[in-house]
Amino acid sequence: MTGTLMGQGRIAAVLGPTNTGKTHYAIERMLAHRTGVIGLPLRLLAREVYDRIVAIRGPSVVALITGEERIIPDRVQYWVCTVEAMPTNHACDFLAVDEIQLCADPERGHVFTDRLLHARGLHETLFLGADTMRGAIAALVPKAQFLSRERFSELTYTGSKKLSRMSPRSAIVGFSVENVYAIAELLRRQKGGAAVVMGALSPRTRNAQVDLYQNGDVEFLVATDAIGMGLNLDIKHVAFSGLRKFDGRKMRDLAPNELGQIAGRAGRHTLPGTFGVTGEASPLDDEVAKAITEHRFAPIRKLQWRNSRLSFGSISRLLMSLEAQTDNEWLTRARAADDVIALRTLSERADVTHRIRDAQDVRLLWDVCCIPDFRGISPAEHSSLLAGIFQYLHELGRVPDDWLARQVKRIDRQDGDIDTLSKRLAYIRTWTFVAQRAAWVDDVAYWREETRAVEDRLSDALHERLTQRFVDRRTSVLMRRLKQKESLVAEVNENGEVTVEGQFIGRLDGFRFRQDSAATPDEAKTLRQAAVAALKPELHLRADRLYNAPDTEFDFTEQGGLMWGQSAVGKLTLGSDATRPVAEAFVDEDAGPEVIQKVQRRLQHFIDRKIAALFEPMLAMQKDEGITGLARGFAFRLSEAMGILPRSDVAEDVKALDQEARALLRKHGVRFGQFTVFMPALLKPAPTRLRLVLWALAGKLDQFPESPPPGLVTIPNDAEAPEGYFTMSGYRPAGTRAIRIDMLERLADMLRKEDSRAGFEGNADMLSITGLTLEQFADLMTGLGYRAERGERVKVKAVVDAPAEIAAPDAATDAEPAETTPEPTAEVPQVADAAAPDAPEDAPEMEVFYNFKWAPPRRDRKPNPRREGAGETDGSGRPPRKGGKPQRGPKGKGQGGKPEAARSFSAKPEKKDRIDPDNPFAQALMGLKEKG
Repeated sequence: MTGTLMGQGRIAAVLGPTNTGKTHYAIERMLAHRTGVIGLPLRLLAREVYDRIVAIRGPSVVALITGEERIIPDRVQYWVCTVEAMPTNHACDFLAVDEIQLCADPERGHVFTDRLLHARGLHETLFLGADTMRGAIAALVPKAQFLSRERFSELTYTGSKKLSRMSPRSAIVGFSVENVYAIAELLRRQKGGAAVVMGALSPRTRNAQVDLYQNGDVEFLVATDAIGMGLNLDIKHVAFSGLRKFDGRKMRDLAPNELGQIAGRAGRHTLPGTFGVTGEASPLDDEVAKAITEHRFAPIRKLQWRNSRLSFGSISRLLMSLEAQTDNEWLTRARAADDVIALRTLSERADVTHRIRDAQDVRLLWDVCCIPDFRGISPAEHSSLLAGIFQYLHELGRVPDDWLARQVKRIDRQDGDIDTLSKRLAYIRTWTFVAQRAAWVDDVAYWREETRAVEDRLSDALHERLTQRFVDRRTSVLMRRLKQKESLVAEVNENGEVTVEGQFIGRLDGFRFRQDSAATPDEAKTLRQAAVAALKPELHLRADRLYNAPDTEFDFTEQGGLMWGQSAVGKLTLGSDATRPVAEAFVDEDAGPEVIQKVQRRLQHFIDRKIAALFEPMLAMQKDEGITGLARGFAFRLSEAMGILPRSDVAEDVKALDQEARALLRKHGVRFGQFTVFMPALLKPAPTRLRLVLWALAGKLDQFPESPPPGLVTIPNDAEAPEGYFTMSGYRPAGTRAIRIDMLERLADMLRKEDSRAGFEGNADMLSITGLTLEQFADLMTGLGYRAERGERVKVKAVVDAPAEIAAPDAATDAEPAETTPEPTAEVPQVADAAAPDAPEDAPEMEVFYNFKWAPPRRDRKPNPRREGAGETDGSGRPPRKGGKPQRGPKGKGQGGKPEAARSFSAKPEKKDRIDPDNPFAQALMGLKEKG
């Protein structure tokens, strides 16, 4: 492949825009020959072409040569190389150079120009590239034939578009690492992620990133202009995030042909493609956009050139040959590249120049200077590294294994962030380059494998970091599956965690989906879409399980919630009346009306059956057609109150009931107590809990009060409690506490036997039934309408004997024992000891006692102006008679001689010879009295 071969074989220039199949054509032509070599602009592209040819002909006949990679089998026939690494001492039947328009590139153009001028195949030579090279090739290679290739698909300019509105299968092009990372981060938040492709990536990292995009794991690609060099990707749209780049020396605008080279990557084979701008990039001028779509660019007038006939007599002569001028009008001397800059720097170092004795030393120094500055550090630091390598090669003839091992070991670490790993990859490329030179290391095979293994490990780690940072796998996977319209499979574990295609998306609480709170707002839409698509089958199965579940798996909360196991599945809402609530299901609308209706029906069945079971006596009373007249009206009122009515509220109604009506109601468990009319069966904890929920619901309370703990005889009287709470709880407030109404009736039975006018002491039985101390009992009695008089006396005995069995209520009253509620257990309170702590030892021990007298609150009545001292009382509730003695009212009458409406339900004891007409035995007793 030297100039001596010029004139032998066919020379052709295959020119045209991108997506014309030029590279594919060159591969076909090469494989038609026995041997061949193809030079490609990028290491990444060389690897891609190598893999394609290996897939066709096998690895035993295909070589790969780049600056950092050398795979040369024994029976090699086809050489795939970067342009810089193309062998110059092998004659092959076929030779091709791709992207020949790079002859005009300020940095690498001189290498491509050298291949254009001197590299030839024995039988066929192809130069592949843009049509802008037609004039230059015609002038410099007069025998070249030209083949024009038309683009397979149409390319259209679409103007500016926001990144958030970018369509899938788009590539966004940036011209700096910082810009690429910023765009990728934004796409991760908005679109689920992006693959990252840059020329500085190793082939392994680049291929792994491209696979993310090609496989559809992500829908977006963020790249540098490296994608413009022959990489074949499935791209529908190319968007430029900027129109300027740093070319190694300065920032400059991209030329239309450079933009066209990148934009042309949009569209695959015959599929059309589009291009535009995004971000801060200003829209393209109409002329530029038209030139790109029509593939019309200004022809290249100057090619970068550097003298390839080098003189190695001395360093100065070598520099002179490198800086030689040309008089060819098509060629311009290339600016100093990194190798020339390194040579100039080393030529000024005494530790280098004193070792230069002959042309061989100069050639060795030049070979060392050709090591690329992969690290991108300062020329001085790069030169220092080269000086060390040159010193070892000059003195020892090789790079020492131990020194090289230390350099490699220091780099062989997979920790750190993206930038750290990228730097290590750049460093290992230097030693990979060194290891490719057989004359520079002792065991070239070992060091090639070692440096390659380190590069692979760093590449994998970098790919992992790039993916972690710029790809939200959850969102990207779900978006891909949703796009493919495949049926998503949701898995719900015992904790309610929902995973779709292995990705956690949130939790399922009953029939409501709670998506992952850690998801960004941009992810929320995708998660919701995936949940709707994947959870529908699960929600239908769950609705079937709920519908067939027994009532024992359901419950209601004290705030009106409806539970299925540990899951909240609904709530109670107000219905036509308090005992007919409506169940509202907690089901996402996306589950569909069938699921919503099924859950709602099952919850309604549950609460209806629960009310029917717990309020069975009351509901049976409502349905009893035998209850008529006043009894039916009273039954209706009692049902409205859900089984509990303070007697003071219905005193007149109770009086109006005859014995037959009362008997009908008692048959259903109604008890006419002295303080309350109630159904004892409905005082149990379960009905009480439900009654409070229904009462709070009917009252439209914001906060539902909790039911008292079961088994307590008294509870604190909370002044902040809603009106009616204690009644619905089955308690009656009295003083600072409230007493359970059935136990209050038992206490009333005891008090009925006492002389409330003369006064009586609270005994152990009374304290025992209430479970209160003497002081607390006194407060309770005060709340019931008694006056408590405190006194002290000599203590008779220290401990009160346990109370005897409580006697049944007097048959002459309407009070009935609380036979349906469990007897509370309470210790017998000790009588308070009032002995002074400093009393002498022989002083009698004292005890506190209380004497209780009936003293109901004074009733309001109109004053009598004809009466002296009208409106004044002596504390007994009656005006004083002359002489200061209380005036006794007529028998059976209240104050002023009027009937006392509250007489039948107050705690005031009845006279022993008075027979309550409401008592079921009243008529029989009255008959006996008349006979007597």
